[in-house]
Amino acid sequence: MNIIENKISVNELKQMAQSKFGNLVKAVVDIERKIMAVDAELHADEEALLIENGSKQQDLWGINIYPELMQNEWIEFDSMINLRPAQGNISRGINDPGIREKISNIVNGMITK
Repeated sequence: MNIIENKISVNELKQMAQSKFGNLVKAVVDIERKIMAVDAELHADEEALLIENGSKQQDLWGINIYPELMQNEWIEFDSMINLRPAQGNISRGINDPGIREKISNIVNGMITK
């Protein structure tokens, strides 16, 4: 499990995917600090790591990255940690298009080819 603050390559993500789930890497993105945790079996573990390192839970969103797909298709907004009725998010997905856009911008800015 790693915190990514700058860049990570697609090849690194592919290696992580192959070692755990085959085609995906779980990640949790901090939309305020613009960092993410990757490479754990559970989004909850990545969320805990980020909180231990200064993130606020309300800023953390779970996603899956499919490094073999095209950039406009490689993010899946699906995680149990996204269930937050108090924040108006009542599904495993991310209902707010503004939050999805922030996540996409952060993730796409961090992944290099």
